[in-house]
Amino acid sequence: MDLKKANEFLSVNDNGHLTFEELDTVELAKKYGTPLYLMSENSIKSNIKNYLDAIEESFGKRGHVAYACKAFCCKEMARLADNQGLWLDVVSSGELYTALSADFPAERIIFHGNNKSNDELKLAVDNSVGRIVVDNEYELERLINIAETTGKVQKIQIRLKPGVDPDTHQYVRTGGINSKFGISLSDGTIDRIVRTANQCKAVKLVGIHCHIGSQILDYSVYFDAVDVMVKIISDINQNHNLSLEELNLGGGLGIYYKNDETPNIRDFVNDIHSSLVKSEQKYGIKIPAIYFEPGRSIVGNAGITLYKVGAIKKEEGLTSYLSVDGGMADNPRYALYKSKYSIILANKADKTEMEKFTVAGKCCESGDLLQEDVLIADAVPGDILAVLSTGAYNYSMSSNYNRIPRPPVVMINKDTSRIIVKRESLEDIIRNDI
Repeated sequence: MDLKKANEFLSVNDNGHLTFEELDTVELAKKYGTPLYLMSENSIKSNIKNYLDAIEESFGKRGHVAYACKAFCCKEMARLADNQGLWLDVVSSGELYTALSADFPAERIIFHGNNKSNDELKLAVDNSVGRIVVDNEYELERLINIAETTGKVQKIQIRLKPGVDPDTHQYVRTGGINSKFGISLSDGTIDRIVRTANQCKAVKLVGIHCHIGSQILDYSVYFDAVDVMVKIISDINQNHNLSLEELNLGGGLGIYYKNDETPNIRDFVNDIHSSLVKSEQKYGIKIPAIYFEPGRSIVGNAGITLYKVGAIKKEEGLTSYLSVDGGMADNPRYALYKSKYSIILANKADKTEMEKFTVAGKCCESGDLLQEDVLIADAVPGDILAVLSTGAYNYSMSSNYNRIPRPPVVMINKDTSRIIVKRESLEDIIRNDI
């Protein structure tokens, strides 16, 4: 296994143990227990820097990066994003409240969602978030009513369906014409929404938004989306006597999980810029502000999960099962998407003799698997198993299924480690029971 493809800070020490940054993961498992989420602060900062440098190089001051909290959200991540000068993309009152609790500047928050409640819209307006991305006419009507009662002017972007379907899992395609997200371009809804927004003093339409999907490895599909969106801005400006200032292209860039050919962030940003300039020239406009909303490509490879090996079942002619002390409750992505992961025994990372195992979780579901038919060094109970590239959509999608407490999240930085999310206790499980 080429560890460096997953993360430049992964290595193997003289004891044959997997290390992350400068720390022995076996020792971390002993210190904090398992299951355990590990996040590399320097990996996150490196990915952010790659985006910021590339955007500064290509877009200058008109380029902005909003971290997509859905990938991994906690107060420390909000603080880190703030320290790096990012905006935040939030999709719920919980994510918004987390950001505000971490003193993240509300004016750099973009609030998304296809079915925001009145309470969520009010929370956003009351705290003067930077942008609310309107998903539908019903939402705009309710937002106007809420904003009018506050006396504030809420800036909005409109989410559109550009009709672009990337080559990724169907559950994470979000820009096609049949998506639950955004407004269709074919039935006149966009014109009605623009007119409604223009007639109301409580909201200010500043731009449009799209997000075509997630874990996109061939980013050439973005070029079509860029052209569609630039044309729409041109049409809106001409038809409604406006001068829209913002184009938000969402996120979705893919990362390495297992045998993936992954795009380079700098190449992606530069090529998007070239595509944008071409479309701007084609339609005779210049868009003052361009937003990107990466999530997975900032935190995905920055995380790994450690488990302790338990029962091992080997039967002639049948599947060999290696069971761990976690599973679909802390990583549901294999059950949902058959997501591929690179797996290694952390305490035997230097071993080359392998056996084929299906890695099973402890939940009461036959589908509670982390990977099937993967090659792993000969394991025994008590070994520490590491699943790589779990920084995105693992903690954020975790649950208490079977009333299993969620694992803690530990942030590492060179030779130091600190808890940023505490391990849940059994008392936490019954905290809201009556």
